[in-house]
Amino acid sequence: MTPNRPCHPFIPAALTCLMAASSAGLPALAEDIVITDHESREVVLTEPASRVVTIPMPMASGVIALDGSSNRLVGLNPLSLTAIREGILGKIFPEALDVSDAVTGTDFVPNVEALAAVNPDLVIQWAGRGPEIVDPIINAGLSTVLIKYGTEELTRQYMTMVATAIGKPERIGELVEWRDRVQQDIAAKTADLGEADRPSVLYLGRSLSDITAAGNQGQYSSWYIELAGGKNAAAELDGSVSINREQIAQWDPEVILLNSFEPELDVSWVYDDPILSLTRAAQNHRVYKMPLGGYRWDPPSQESPLTWMWLAELLHPALFDYDLRAEMTAAYQTLYNYELTDGDIDGIIWTAEQGTGLGYDQFAAN
Repeated sequence: MTPNRPCHPFIPAALTCLMAASSAGLPALAEDIVITDHESREVVLTEPASRVVTIPMPMASGVIALDGSSNRLVGLNPLSLTAIREGILGKIFPEALDVSDAVTGTDFVPNVEALAAVNPDLVIQWAGRGPEIVDPIINAGLSTVLIKYGTEELTRQYMTMVATAIGKPERIGELVEWRDRVQQDIAAKTADLGEADRPSVLYLGRSLSDITAAGNQGQYSSWYIELAGGKNAAAELDGSVSINREQIAQWDPEVILLNSFEPELDVSWVYDDPILSLTRAAQNHRVYKMPLGGYRWDPPSQESPLTWMWLAELLHPALFDYDLRAEMTAAYQTLYNYELTDGDIDGIIWTAEQGTGLGYDQFAAN
């Protein structure tokens, strides 16, 4: 494989294309795979990447879904491995449990020696978070694709980049079509909701070691709350910040969403709290922990349309009639070639832990 090169300005439409270098006047061979990443760098691969390291957390499961196996994954973030271990992906692809997580810290700083040990032909790293997490990889001569996070558009772009890099560009079409279809269906049903018809929803990115919430700008959770017919209770915040219980009480959200990143966290954190238990969300039993499937449903991933349907049904059950269990079964067949059992679904959506929440009976097995 050839090293990364300076590139042309970023052109979003170009992300869906394999660009023959000859057409751009570049010296790469016509059969090379050329990708423009989110820092407008051109990455040239002489063949599909067969040994991939993913440092951004969602991408490990993304590579598995795009490839249909964990065979190409040779290194990942420790928190990606935790998600595989805690979620269902470790059951579907048990060999993924043995992939090295020594290649990076949870702070995304690469371990160059560990990277060299797994001999990757492609490393996926965050863009826009500083040279200290990128330069060591590039200086080691490793082909590196940099991706950004935060919007649905960026998600589709980096999924396309990775599908292209591993030689599976045909996989992206059906996944994007699914995202389009579900997004448009939900948006059509919620577009005419007035402000008073949109429940206030508070998503807590952390709850145990700290309590964090985020405003609207660049926050994927805020985007899908709006899509599903809610409004972000923390919209006034600038970015993701620490808050306290008194702030939550002041917002008094109608729905509280707890993150799926903290394994010890469940809805009792709200219901048993002397302050939070007084919120409308607690009083009306509308506290839910985000599901954990092939990846966590909070951030963008290959499973995002399931997040949107799950939340839309909880916020507006009269507007929507998704059969979430059937949707999950179909999605997992497409994404992972795996037939979910009722027990699998109950585990993913935490039925045992929060099945008594308002509206959750609609997700019960027949």
